[in-house]
Formats: sequence, structure tokens, C-alpha cells
Amino acid sequence: MRTVTLLQSNKLVFGNGCFNDFCDELSLKRYSKVFVITDRHVISMVIDKLNYLEKSGIGLIIDESIAREPTVADYDRLLSIARAEKVDAVTGIGGGSIMDAAKIVAAMIDNNQSIYDTFGIGKLQSRNTPLYCIPTTSGTGSEVSPNAILLDENDQLKKGIVSPFLVTDASYIDPLLTISVPPAVTAATGIDALTHCIEAYTNKYAHPVVDLYAFEGIKNIAKNIIIAYQDGENVEAREKLALGSLYGGLCLGPVNTAGVHALSYPLGGKFHIAHGISNAVLLPYVFKYNINANPERHADVALALGAEKGTTVLKTANNGVKKLFNLNEMLNIPKKISELGVPVNSIEELAEAAMKVTRLLVNNPREIKYDDALKIYKEAF
Repeated sequence: MRTVTLLQSNKLVFGNGCFNDFCDELSLKRYSKVFVITDRHVISMVIDKLNYLEKSGIGLIIDESIAREPTVADYDRLLSIARAEKVDAVTGIGGGSIMDAAKIVAAMIDNNQSIYDTFGIGKLQSRNTPLYCIPTTSGTGSEVSPNAILLDENDQLKKGIVSPFLVTDASYIDPLLTISVPPAVTAATGIDALTHCIEAYTNKYAHPVVDLYAFEGIKNIAKNIIIAYQDGENVEAREKLALGSLYGGLCLGPVNTAGVHALSYPLGGKFHIAHGISNAVLLPYVFKYNINANPERHADVALALGAEKGTTVLKTANNGVKKLFNLNEMLNIPKKISELGVPVNSIEELAEAAMKVTRLLVNNPREIKYDDALKIYKEAF
């Protein structure tokens, strides 16, 4: 059994209403100025609590400008604000894009590295600024992962930073903050979380410690995503989705994702397709491609998804492909990338870009070379 390292927040709080606990903790810390990175949809939900913090004597610098997945330019702007205001803590309240931005900014406030020097695994040198994350979607698991993603617009490719310094000091997962998430976002972020768990369980470097999180995450999400999509105010379904997302986030550090994410990054980088949608559309096709590499594990996933058990392991695994397509259909997620406005003449360019995402491709249970990526994109087109 190989060695595995789990990097987790110093403090992890999960439960309905725990955003109040976060406010209490922050008020006790007596920070002079906290940089709150959020978005305009979230701020209305939490503004009363943030006003309470200000009344307790904490100065707040609030930025709600991130409206999509963050770019290097977004990072540069946020870092300039943080440095100019001399903030002594950073908080990300929102989806994965918000939390990723907060994590990187916190790490770079007093860091002389160029952001381009931090892309990759273990290249970020330090973080001295306290960091807190509160998710408002059930998707990325960024609140508990050592990962963050930025879009490098120069290369038209999403690039990852993986470092222990991106693990938060404290994370608060309050399922009640996800109640108002629209159905389409519930679907996209939920399948993103599901993809984290599936890719962790079927990963070349899967590990028994991580399997526990991945398998439970698959079951929680598969059983509850349709319910939450159809009835966003179903608190139990929101709780289970939030838990599944958390489990997926805990998989990202020790095992990480694989082929689905590697092939989805170019779709986001070149065509600005939302990360969750890119993953959701590609997931059944990559799952099908990977089955022969470890049919038993893919059969396990199929059963956890609720697929029928076949007469053989291989048939059970292939029933999982059908189940993934069925899930997407019920969530009104397109079946083909052509439905996302991707032109057919871009497939070769997408395959070339995917080959650059080596940190994830190496995890895939079956090797994906350029011709393989081309084949998967064509089948998904």
C-alpha cells in the first residue's frame, strides 16, 4: 500500500446554520481588516451577518466582482486590493471560483513569487495570512482541498496550483447557504462534485483511505441531486449534496482528478464553458473509455450510482455509463459538446490543449494520448 497524505483544514465545521459560528470565531480573532471575496448573488444572503462583524470592530473590505471562473487578471486586481488595504485575513464566501481566488490571494499577499511560478504541484512557497472558506454551492470542495484553479487567458487554458499552503485555517460548510442555488447551478456543481468522487475512486493512484470518502460521496450525490434539482428547498437533499461535495474535496489532495478534468479544462479555457458543465458532458464518455482499465472499480461506481447489476462485472460497469447519461438528461445537461457551441473544427486544438494537463492525465486509469483524446472529443461531439 503506497503512502498517502491528507491535508485538511485546521478546523472543519459542517452543519445547518454554522455560518453563525464562523462569524463568532472571526469576531473573537480581533482582526483589524478582513478581505471578503464573494459575489453579488451571495452577498445578499450574508450581509446582515457581515454587518454584525463590522459592529464588533472588524473592518471589512468586500469584493463581489468575480462573476465567473477567475483569471490571472482577476487575481492581479484582487491581490492589489489586498496589499493596498493591508488586510490581515482573507475569507472566500461563494462557489469554487470565489474560494479559489481567496486561497491564492491569501497565499500571495506577502509572497514575492510570480503567479506563473506557482502553477503545478508544490511550487507555492508559503502563506502567512489567515484563510477562511465558506462554500455556497455543493460542487468544487475547494474549501477543503489544497488546489486552486486560474484561467491563463494568454494560453487559453485553466491552470492549477496544488500546495499545502492553500489549505484553509478553517472552513465552514453550511448547507442552508445552498438553498437558493438555482436548479441549473445545482446540477452543474453537483455533477462536478460527483466527478471528483468518481475520478478519485477509479484513479490510478486510488487509496483505501480516500476510497471511503469517494464512495460515500458518489452515493450521497447520486441519491440526492435530482431531488435538490427539482426542489431546492429540500433541506435533507441539500445536506447530503453538501456532504458529498465535501467528500469530493477531501479526495482532491491525496488522489486528485484525472481524464475528465484534463479534457474539460480546454473547454473552459477556450470557450468559457462552465467547469461543472464541461465535466458533466464529458464524464460518461471518459468513464466508458476507462472501464477496461479497471472494470471492477467502475462496476462499484455503477452500483453506487444506482445502476442495475449486470450478469458480468463489465456489463455492470457499462450500466454505469447509461446511468450517467440518464442523470445528465434528468438534470437538463446537454449530451454533446456540440450543444455547448463548440465548433467541430476545434477538436484537434482541444486535444492538443488537453495533452498539456499532465498533472491530471497521469492519474487516469487508462493512458490518454493525443489520438485517444481526439477520439473521446469526437464521440462526445
